[in-house]
Amino acid sequence: MSYAVTDRTHEIGVRMALGARPADVVRLVVGGGLALAAGGVVAGFGLALAAALLVEPLLFDTSARDPAVFAGVAVTLITMAVLATVPPAARARRVNPSDAMRAE
Repeated sequence: MSYAVTDRTHEIGVRMALGARPADVVRLVVGGGLALAAGGVVAGFGLALAAALLVEPLLFDTSARDPAVFAGVAVTLITMAVLATVPPAARARRVNPSDAMRAE
């Protein structure tokens, strides 16, 4: 996300010059990061369910498809995605539109 914000500095500057508020920019960056994380969680969930059939014989006294484990992993990954997007979002909200327009 940090690279994406750096790469999109000009776009963010144009958005802010056209009237986007800093909260809109933060929502854009965090929303993009959450969309990526949600896609990864959904794909990982499907792959984990498929792999559970292979792993289940190796487990003792537990299910490979335990809903609590799947929910815990999903919540942890989404939380980490939010924490990873906050610093780039804070940097994006401080973009000066005139500096971003002059940089290109």
